[in-house]
Amino acid sequence: MKLAEKTCVPCRGGVPPLGRAEAKRFLSEISTWQMNDDATRIFRLYAFDNFAQALQFVQKVAELAEYEGHHPDIKFGWGYAEITFYTHKIKGLHENDFVMAAKVEALLPA
Repeated sequence: MKLAEKTCVPCRGGVPPLGRAEAKRFLSEISTWQMNDDATRIFRLYAFDNFAQALQFVQKVAELAEYEGHHPDIKFGWGYAEITFYTHKIKGLHENDFVMAAKVEALLPA
C-alpha cells in the first residue's frame, strides 16, 4: 500500500524511532522531501508565487493534520512554506511522519 493511502495510527510513545535505514526506505517513496542529519525529522520547502498561495497551502496542510491527528511544524511567509514532520512522543521518526508527508504532496495541484 502506498504511503498516501495509509492512515496515521496513534503513537503513544514507548516505541523506538525508526532507524536511519528504515527512514531512508520510506523517504525513497517521497523523494522531494529531505531528512535531517541525525535522521529525526523530515522536511520540505515549498515555493509559491505569493503570500496568499502559501497561506492557502498551509491551511490545507493544517486541515489534513487535524483530520489525521498528526501535526507538523510549519513556517511560512511570502512565497514559501516549510513543513517539518517528526513524532514528538518518541523524539524521532515514525511511519506516520512519512504517511503525512505523502499526503501533503497529494495536496499540490498536478
